[in-house]
Amino acid sequence: MTSSSSRAVIYALIALLLGLALGIAVSLSGSPTALASVAWVEPAGLLWVNAIRMTVIPLIVASLIVAVADTGARTMGRLGTMAFVVFTLLLAVTAALTALAAPMIFDRLVVDAAAAESVRSSVAAGAALPAMPTFSDWLVGIVPANPIKAAADGAMLPLVVATLAFGLALGRVTTERREAVVSLFRAVADAMTALVGWILVLAPFGVFSLAFTVAARLGVSIVGAVGFYIVAYSALLILATVVVYAAVALFSRVPLAKFARAALPAQIVAVTTRSSMAALPAMVTSAEETLKLPRTVTSFALPLAVSTFRLNQAVSWVVMAIFAAKLYGVDLGATAVVTLAVTSVLMSFSVPGIPSASLFVVAPFFASVGIPPEAIGVLIALDLIPDVFKTLLNVTGQLGATTLLARDDAGSGMPGGDGTGSAV
Repeated sequence: MTSSSSRAVIYALIALLLGLALGIAVSLSGSPTALASVAWVEPAGLLWVNAIRMTVIPLIVASLIVAVADTGARTMGRLGTMAFVVFTLLLAVTAALTALAAPMIFDRLVVDAAAAESVRSSVAAGAALPAMPTFSDWLVGIVPANPIKAAADGAMLPLVVATLAFGLALGRVTTERREAVVSLFRAVADAMTALVGWILVLAPFGVFSLAFTVAARLGVSIVGAVGFYIVAYSALLILATVVVYAAVALFSRVPLAKFARAALPAQIVAVTTRSSMAALPAMVTSAEETLKLPRTVTSFALPLAVSTFRLNQAVSWVVMAIFAAKLYGVDLGATAVVTLAVTSVLMSFSVPGIPSASLFVVAPFFASVGIPPEAIGVLIALDLIPDVFKTLLNVTGQLGATTLLARDDAGSGMPGGDGTGSAV
């Protein structure tokens, strides 16, 4: 994370704390005049969230098409196929565990029902929340009859499926024609990324407005809810990191202690910089010198993993949704949790490299399961501490996935590395 990005997060955190403090003071005062100020402050936060939502669909579609087209060109052959399989399996296992564990953990979080209803009614403004589909409806709806209508309705999972299908089909077009289309969508993605950067500059104002509004309606209970969220979220990220160690111990030929020793330098860089890219040189050195992985694997798999494999998404989407649902008094059913878990796996390969990128991308998915997108502002400001553990998980997952890919590569220098092992 760059210094300017770090400053933006810190400013947003300050705005959050100030908004919460003033909002709690207004709630405790009981003054009708002070409470009336909420209606004047709230529109600023809603405008900021609308600006975020404005960029998301073109950013998602363009980024997905570019990612699929680029990956298709890079990953032809056995190693590329195995990389995709390993990445997807780790994401799927982590998403499934989170979908099982997070609801049980957050059942312990109690937010005053009357206060939550006040928050929910204020952001809903009389609008009816979408009815949750049955499993059959959800399954049929994954393939959209009209992708443009899916985008307009905010049906994001069908839109992602349609976009992935288009990107894969684009890979079968001649190189000259494919590059023309990819260049167009790359320009769209770059433009949307620049626009998101401008919106992030206004984050402190939007976050203050949203935090003030929520705290004024929830009162002191917001403090306990925020603390619970940060601790539970960080704990689940650490648990997912342990899962990576378990996968390496069970399915690679590297001793667990050796892998832990090799991962430590990159993890230190990750925790201090909150950047997977910054940790890449340390990962390459550890993979080749400590783990003795073949350069043919590390030179391909590690850059690909850092570019596309973000294991934290499988945890973050589910946890953020469950917490936001609690905060806003939304009944988040099992179907909605499964939808978010599945989508987190699909979308993790194309999340853009901008601060709090997953939070920007998840906004319309929140709306599709009945969670007010306004919750994103509060979550962005609360991301500072969990972001450390997210980066730690990503770096551990990237090195772990590379180790799994190298398990049956000839000449790896690992016990039994004679090229006869079975594929992961």
